[in-house]
Amino acid sequence: MKQSNNWVQRGNDMEGFFKNSIEFKENGQYLKFKNHCIFYNKIGKGETLLLLHGYPFNSYDWNWLLKDLSKNYQVIYFDFLGMGFSDKPKEHRYSFEEYVDIVKEIVKANQLQSVRILAHDLAVSVVQELIAVEKTLDFEIVSVAFMNGGLFTDVYKPRLIQRLLSQSPNWMGKWISNKMSRKAVESSLFRVFGPQTQPNLDLLENYWTILNYNDGKQITYLIGRMVFEKVKYQTRWIDALKTTKIPFCYICGPFDPNSGTHMAKRFLNEYPNRKVYFLSDQIGHWPQVESPSEVMTAYQLFLKDIDQKK
Repeated sequence: MKQSNNWVQRGNDMEGFFKNSIEFKENGQYLKFKNHCIFYNKIGKGETLLLLHGYPFNSYDWNWLLKDLSKNYQVIYFDFLGMGFSDKPKEHRYSFEEYVDIVKEIVKANQLQSVRILAHDLAVSVVQELIAVEKTLDFEIVSVAFMNGGLFTDVYKPRLIQRLLSQSPNWMGKWISNKMSRKAVESSLFRVFGPQTQPNLDLLENYWTILNYNDGKQITYLIGRMVFEKVKYQTRWIDALKTTKIPFCYICGPFDPNSGTHMAKRFLNEYPNRKVYFLSDQIGHWPQVESPSEVMTAYQLFLKDIDQKK
C-alpha cells in the first residue's frame, strides 16, 4: 500500500445509541415516497451527515456511531425501500435510480442545501449513481466516505448465499428466500465479520428481527439482484468519480472477504490521488459494528485531510 494512506489503530468499542432494534424503530418516523413509507430519523444539530446502509439489514447498522456523530452533525439515517422498517413491496423492481430518488426525497423533505455522506456496502453504489447524476441534483454533496462496498464488480467477491438468492431464476430466489433459516443467515454473517469481532447473540437477534420485519426475508432475493446489476453501470460510475470534485475516500475493514483489502487496492489503482483509511487488520465487512471507534477515527482523519487541502 502507498505510504500516503493511513492505518487506523483499534480503539475501544462504543455503546449503541439505542438499546435494541425495537427501541431504534420506536424512536423513528416515516416519510412518504410515492405510495410507500420510508423509515427515517434525524438526531443532533449542525451540518447534515447522511448515513446510508447496506444489504440485507438496515440503518440500525449505524447505531454504534450515532452518539459520537450527533455531537457535531445533524445525522439523518433511513431504511431503503425493501429493507429494515421501510415498506417491502413484493411485486417490485428495485433499482439504484429509485434509491437515488429516495435520497433526494429525504433531502427535499428536510429542506437541505448540502450534505456529507457516509455509505456502506450496497449504498456505495447508490452514491456512485448520485455522483453520476451530480449535475441534476438541487443540493450539494460536500464529501463522501465509502466503506466496505462493491465499488468495482471485477474484484467484488459475493457470498455463496448472495449468488443462490440473486443469480438464480425468480422462482428459485423466492423459494430460497422463504426457506432461508436463521442458522444460514448467521453462518453467512460469521464469515464476513472479523475473527475477533464476531456478532454476539443480541446483535444476531436484532438482525433476525429486522430481516423478518413485515416479511422482509421473503424479498431478499429481489434486493440482492441489484448487486449483480452493477456490471452495466461500472464504466459510467468509475468515470464519474474520476471527474467529480467531491472529496471522497475509502474506509476499509481489511479482513472483509467481499470488499476488503482487494477492493482498497483496486480503489487506489483507479483513484491514486484519493485516500484509503485502513482499519486494524482483522476488522471485517461491518466496521461500524465491529469497531465503531476506528471508523470514527478514520472519518475524522478524512475530514481533517479535506480541511488541509482547502
